[in-house]
Amino acid sequence: MRQFAETEALSGIVHEALGPRFHTVGVDRLRGGSKKGVYRVHIDGPRAASVIVYSWAEAENFWPGSEGVDAAHPFAPASGLVPFLAARRSLDRLGVRVPGVLLADDSRRRYPADVAVVEDVAGGTLEALMETDPARAADALSELAAMLDVMHQQHSRRYGRVDVLERGDEASGVSCEQLVLERALEDLAYAAEGDPGIGSAATPLHDRLQELAAGVPPRTSHGLIHGELGPDHVLVDASGHPVLIDIEGLMFFDVEWEHVFLQLRFGDQHPALSRPGLDPARLGLYMLAMRLSLVAGPLRLLDGDFPHRAAMRGIAEHNAKEALALLPVP
Repeated sequence: MRQFAETEALSGIVHEALGPRFHTVGVDRLRGGSKKGVYRVHIDGPRAASVIVYSWAEAENFWPGSEGVDAAHPFAPASGLVPFLAARRSLDRLGVRVPGVLLADDSRRRYPADVAVVEDVAGGTLEALMETDPARAADALSELAAMLDVMHQQHSRRYGRVDVLERGDEASGVSCEQLVLERALEDLAYAAEGDPGIGSAATPLHDRLQELAAGVPPRTSHGLIHGELGPDHVLVDASGHPVLIDIEGLMFFDVEWEHVFLQLRFGDQHPALSRPGLDPARLGLYMLAMRLSLVAGPLRLLDGDFPHRAAMRGIAEHNAKEALALLPVP
């Protein structure tokens, strides 16, 4: 049985962040996180409000163990206070809005895990706003596109997560496309065990990945990408401005990897974020790789005790069908 954060421990860290005049009056564990716990802590004091607490405790991470995983690999699990703060510094320098940090602590003296207390952005997610107020969402989407332009125009000859590069380490692999291919082949093997459709088409999917990878030209410059940017990872503040969250995976990589994910997650709204000049060969390889990742990833969570099982099963089944649809017609 997983033990999540207790109100008393959260009250202590919030008290440390805000001072003695503020008192915790309620705690909600927010749904959706699979690598860290996200808690909304309601407080009373000079002004009633709430803050968000991120907890990177081991019990909050539903992904399989990372023993033997190269921590410098761009696709290694991006979780923890160090990558969070490195990503925040990078985005803050660019003027890309992220929640303000009120306290960050990895000492384990105040709290039994890496923890951060951050601003509670009150406007909800862009995903929700797209449903309830399309006109207001369109303005936020336009501003998000400008943010992404700023990020993607940052260039580095090296690729990898910003925390890895910041400490002077080298990311694994010989190229972004080779890393994507290797991961896609691993995801294909895993998905083939858990999805009958993928299993029956494993050979043509393998051959198609190799064919697409062979057509990708070399590249020596990479842009700054979020890596997992869906409308649920964008908050909208009270003034209608977008705020990026779940930023731990921020890295220099091929921007096509970002744009493929944007296309999948934003759907009909994706044209507002699309840009000219993307490499079609990379887009082809990365789309199939992303679909396979979105089969294998949910299946890995389902092999454990992740609670929202129907949603994960639906994601895996949908993306399995979409991956098969990318095979050439005989």
